[in-house]
Amino acid sequence: MEPVAIPLPGSNTIAATLWQAPDPRAVVLLHPATAVTQRYYEAFAHYLHGLGLHVLTYDYRGTGRSRPRDLRQCTVTMAGWMEDDNAAVTRWAAARFPGLPLLAVGHSVGGHAIALSSATGLLTAGVLVASHAGVTRTVRGAVERARVWCVMRLLAPVLCRLLGYMPGRRIGLGEDLPRTVMLQWSQWTTLPGYFLDDPTMEARQRMARVRVPLLVLGFDDDPWANPRAIGILVQPLVNARVERRQVAPRDVGLPAIGHMGFFRRQCAHALWPQVADWLLAHCPVKEAAR
Repeated sequence: MEPVAIPLPGSNTIAATLWQAPDPRAVVLLHPATAVTQRYYEAFAHYLHGLGLHVLTYDYRGTGRSRPRDLRQCTVTMAGWMEDDNAAVTRWAAARFPGLPLLAVGHSVGGHAIALSSATGLLTAGVLVASHAGVTRTVRGAVERARVWCVMRLLAPVLCRLLGYMPGRRIGLGEDLPRTVMLQWSQWTTLPGYFLDDPTMEARQRMARVRVPLLVLGFDDDPWANPRAIGILVQPLVNARVERRQVAPRDVGLPAIGHMGFFRRQCAHALWPQVADWLLAHCPVKEAAR
């Protein structure tokens, strides 16, 4: 595990961790979910590393090891995560390992980044895990839908205005978030198609440029990334080879998976090999790597 600082334009850097295999077949980038740090993905990274893959984990600006001393001064947006942070990490890996296929696994907003980033063309293949259009009306279950509505429409604007950032740790949202990330996220949840209906994003045009194979994973007990919400997200990927898999926990011998469970060790035997096998099946033969 090698700590890495990936540069961005200006003086900003992204804190990353590189797991190097002795005789790698490919490089896998792990793009995190909102309010989740790279530490959460260590077990999965270790598993992929054990299969002979280089793996790169990282923290978006404003989170984890990429968090500045004063979060109130961080002005990155969620759109910036999906384009600038993702592109910087992808291009850094492509330059560092030019002879190896580049693969990516994106969790939630990390999957959005794969679908939108201008650097996705550098990938050989990608996996979207629990990625969906985060429209409040699509959340399954009246209680959970009301909770999401309250957090996004009431708590987020008030707390960001009062504190200058979103105190995610205090309210069980995960990590604290920059104000600008949280408010953009909140605003997108009010739109019928999430960021697809934000004209500044040009999301449909950008997603139509994606041509790499994509595996899209959803789980039956995930109230947010349910089939309807996933369908809204992937519909504009008209030129990508999209394979959707919907997993029922009971069918793979698990009590629950939900929105966060795939990357926990409990899924190591039931689910991780499916993703690893799919990624490796989309790699060129090993002899092409150097």
